[in-house]
Amino acid sequence: QVQLVESGGGLVQPGGSLRLSCVASGSINMINTMGWYRQAPGKQRELVAGITRGGDTNYVDSVKGRFTISRDNAKNTVYLQMNSLKPEDTAVYYCNGNVRRWWYDSFNVYWGQGTQVTVSS
Repeated sequence: QVQLVESGGGLVQPGGSLRLSCVASGSINMINTMGWYRQAPGKQRELVAGITRGGDTNYVDSVKGRFTISRDNAKNTVYLQMNSLKPEDTAVYYCNGNVRRWWYDSFNVYWGQGTQVTVSS
């Protein structure tokens, strides 16, 4: 089985920073693309940032210049550094990974359980 576990969420004031981490564990041969999504109450889940195994990144326009996604392939970990946080960034943040469990297997997407980020004064 494969598990993704997020950490680092919490309550922060506007303008503050948080760093989210997501560790993948279990039977893993390779992780291709990894990403961070978020879902605010009453809204659809949206892609915040994605990163390929080689380090290419993409961001939703609303976080460009404020958030940075990175990964450590040796540790099967993806990070999201969030700076200049705004109240509209408040959401549950989920990580996912496109994982191949065995060398002969296909890639499948796995999700973490989510971590709450609240930006409020």
